[in-house]
Amino acid sequence: MEAWIQWMLRPGSRAPRATVWIRLMAGWVFFWEGVIKFVFVNQGVGRFTKLGMPMPGALAPAIAVLEIVGGLSLVAGFLTRPFALLFIGEMIVAILSTKVSLFLGTSPLALPPVPPQTGFWAVMHEWRSDIAQLACSLFLLLEGPGPWSLDASLPSSAEQAPLRAARLPESEERLASDRRAVMR
Repeated sequence: MEAWIQWMLRPGSRAPRATVWIRLMAGWVFFWEGVIKFVFVNQGVGRFTKLGMPMPGALAPAIAVLEIVGGLSLVAGFLTRPFALLFIGEMIVAILSTKVSLFLGTSPLALPPVPPQTGFWAVMHEWRSDIAQLACSLFLLLEGPGPWSLDASLPSSAEQAPLRAARLPESEERLASDRRAVMR
């Protein structure tokens, strides 16, 4: 479990510098979607109510706060992997709660204004933002925030702790040396 937590908090050395663009795109979309949930009731509590979400009066603001804080965190590259994991879960729930009923033609939400309004092609058209956010979040979870991030600029707990008597596995040694090279 400790190794998994360390991996979640470690920036990783594989992500290229251009990862900053993925973080910016995904982070800003999540941020503004969170803001919109507060500004327009029909996008927050009203939408969650129509979808039959439990406790929409509490859940919608909680998700909005997650999107605002998490979106800004992705932009900065801070706690990137934990927020990416939360956003993956959020996007899976969003897709399942809105696109299945759109496919079946039973959506409680307004249908798209022009055909296709239900079925396979409607879902393919309407899920483009959802699937893009899911893919970006999955990339950030797997690859990390990249070297141009707060995560990469902060010393890891492994670098702060005294050296352990046991040797790190070879792959961990390589990651540690790559991180030191990036920080120079």
